[in-house]
Amino acid sequence: MSSNVIAPYVLKKLWRLVASLSLILGVFVAWFIPQTAQASGLKLGDDAPLFSLTNQHLKTIELKALQGKWVVVYFYPKNETPGCTTEACSFRDNINRLIAQDAVVLGISLDTVESHQAFAKNHNLPFDLLADTDGKVAASFDALLDLKMVKFAKRHSFIINPQGKLAKIYRDVNTDTHVRDVLKDLQTLQTQP
Repeated sequence: MSSNVIAPYVLKKLWRLVASLSLILGVFVAWFIPQTAQASGLKLGDDAPLFSLTNQHLKTIELKALQGKWVVVYFYPKNETPGCTTEACSFRDNINRLIAQDAVVLGISLDTVESHQAFAKNHNLPFDLLADTDGKVAASFDALLDLKMVKFAKRHSFIINPQGKLAKIYRDVNTDTHVRDVLKDLQTLQTQP
């Protein structure tokens, strides 16, 4: 092989290695660095940041259109990673209980619509996965991890009440118990005057 052929091949391999290492670093930071209990700008009772994003069925989902319902918005780093799959499948396994509590579930990551389509199909996910590819919605919820070379959604969740206000903010999410916590908190919130 001539050096003209080897150089692009080596650069391509090197770029893939850098991208992989950035992904690993981002996932490590998102999982292992403790998060604060409250967002710097968001607090309970604030209006939830409005958004309009495309789901895995190519339908535009607007938060404003869901007023009158309880909405669980959960941000997650990456489709098909272990923690994200555990969390998504837990929401899937409890979807009937969530629906019985008049709650809509919206999963949001920076993955593409196509990636969401495959993720939803692979795990039979019956709720909307929204593509926030530029990270603007995650940033509005203080749920964006920006490492410059790569961005991820932090694993943060929110319960939004029927009036569109933040009723619960989760900054420290355990994927094994999170949905159980959400169900309990929904029940508590719905019985408050």
